[in-house]
Amino acid sequence: MSGYKIKDYQKKMAKKHNVVIKSSEKKNKKIDVFDKKGNLLASIGGVYPNGKFYKDFATYQQEIGMEKAKKKRSAYLKRHADEPKTKDGKKTPSYWADKILW
Repeated sequence: MSGYKIKDYQKKMAKKHNVVIKSSEKKNKKIDVFDKKGNLLASIGGVYPNGKFYKDFATYQQEIGMEKAKKKRSAYLKRHADEPKTKDGKKTPSYWADKILW
């Protein structure tokens, strides 16, 4: 288990998108996203080789404030804009990272 502590913002976004999130069972991911039936939809959020988590919008809000966090979010979304958001009719991990983490 990754040991990532899910933040209130991420819980709010999960509820908005009608999914359930839990700290990931995968050592290289932060969050597992499930549908309401308990089916795994995606594992999202990276972990550095040293075990430190990549930062996300909620983390930036806490560390550098809302204004700078919004700039980080904008840069992230722009950087990942070309990644497919659906594949074979299903939402991709990139989609869920955008919606839950950013």
